[in-house]
Amino acid sequence: MRTTLTIDPDVAVQLENLRKDRAVSLKRLVNEALRRGLKELVAEPQRKPFRTKTFNAGPPLIDNIDNIAQVLALIEGESFG
Repeated sequence: MRTTLTIDPDVAVQLENLRKDRAVSLKRLVNEALRRGLKELVAEPQRKPFRTKTFNAGPPLIDNIDNIAQVLALIEGESFG
């Protein structure tokens, strides 16, 4: 397939430098770059699993939070008994 492609100057410089280093044609180099780029574009993104950092908050102030009345009393500064 023939087509006209306008290449940005910075990309053209990189292509020319690679072409000289590898001693290949511009056509071959552009096709290789497009193949690699297209493969990356259609691939699923590789994400690292999210991890929450942990820290030591010390011993718990309340042994059991099942008793809401006790928790509220403690928060409000009252004694529960």
